[in-house]
Amino acid sequence: MTTYDDRASLTDLTTTAERVRRSVEGVIEGKPEVVRLSLTVLLAEGHLLIEDVPGVGKTMLAKALARSIDCSVRRIQFTPDLLPSDITGVSIFDQQRRDFEFKPGAIFAQIVIGDEINRASPKTQSALLESMEERQVTIDGQTYELPSPFMVVATQNPVEMEGTYPLPEAQRDRFMARVSIGYPGPEAELQMLDVHGGVSPLDDLQPVAHAHDIVKLIDAVRTVHVADSVRRYAVDLVGATRNHPDLRLGASPRATLHLLRAAKASAALSGREFALPDDVQALAVAVLAHRLLPTAQAQLNRRTAESVVLEILQHTPVPATGQPGPGAYFNQQPPGARRL
Repeated sequence: MTTYDDRASLTDLTTTAERVRRSVEGVIEGKPEVVRLSLTVLLAEGHLLIEDVPGVGKTMLAKALARSIDCSVRRIQFTPDLLPSDITGVSIFDQQRRDFEFKPGAIFAQIVIGDEINRASPKTQSALLESMEERQVTIDGQTYELPSPFMVVATQNPVEMEGTYPLPEAQRDRFMARVSIGYPGPEAELQMLDVHGGVSPLDDLQPVAHAHDIVKLIDAVRTVHVADSVRRYAVDLVGATRNHPDLRLGASPRATLHLLRAAKASAALSGREFALPDDVQALAVAVLAHRLLPTAQAQLNRRTAESVVLEILQHTPVPATGQPGPGAYFNQQPPGARRL
């Protein structure tokens, strides 16, 4: 396996990520935290779920991220009549060769944009399960590897919207993070009218990074150090969701792994070679909340999964040190959080 100088790789990472960030923010105004989370998920080898009401730029964000990187991109419009084979591909009998030939589906791209994913039936949604977790597709007993990097950026409308199907728990669990864009502020909306009023800014968007650059940066993120205390902190946070009285389904071990990977990517984007509890705290809601199912009583009390995660953050002790070298740091912790 090719090795890279850790320090040089992290320097390259921050420089390349900054170019991609500026490129995406040229299209998505006033949402820097959303753009940063998108980059974090990309470099952590995860998949991103963008959930919000129609018209706030969900698909625009996905397209802007895809066009900022010189890689293969496919878009899937999820509809009730979409078939699983439309996503994964199908084997077709070739009359001339007297044999079956595999025709790849839309999933065979480095960045796959799934638009309105919860408008398709659960059967069609499940076609993504193998590809998102194992980065491969099995058709008629034959396994086909997916390209690298590989990322699914899916958008969905809230489940209260007409014509939507709730995503199965197994599907939600495969998304590393969920983000809501929200409505822009008045100044950002005025700027949007100036920028988007004539032509779409996507038309002029040019790639600022190549796919093989992203692969190198992903390798650099893997070298980020995570202290044992930070690992234990992530395990404690996830474990608390499994015993919380307001939740009937807690976070899975996959959620713990995703939380640590995202924390490492966040640290690398900040130019650090080690992850801190700050990184875990900042990502906990985005990584954990969409996997949790509140109890019926909690829903009657208008308790959301996000509020439960925030409560867990407040009551879970924060480790006093999180970096590999000597010395302590002072992190911004939620009100009421206890430091060990």
